[in-house]
Amino acid sequence: MAGYLIANYNITNAEGYQKYIAAVAPTIFSHGGEILVAGEGSEAIEGSPGSVTVVLKFPSKDALRGWYDSAEYQAIIHLRTDNTEGGMVFAEQFVLPG
Repeated sequence: MAGYLIANYNITNAEGYQKYIAAVAPTIFSHGGEILVAGEGSEAIEGSPGSVTVVLKFPSKDALRGWYDSAEYQAIIHLRTDNTEGGMVFAEQFVLPG
């Protein structure tokens, strides 16, 4: 069952965040991940979401966790956390019961 990362945040330091953008994709791809949604311009319909939405898909939630915990991602995670404010969740693919 696929695992998904869903993040929504605002950029607080564009220059610092650009370093994250330049570094993150190879770490995702090397762990079998796909970038489904990424970028600014999210349209707020309800609540107060940030302007950036990211959705990543991995073969499983374990693969997603493996990427997140990997040495290569942990080496650059500060480029996101130091330069953005918002939230992130891990979720599993929905399967209709029955």
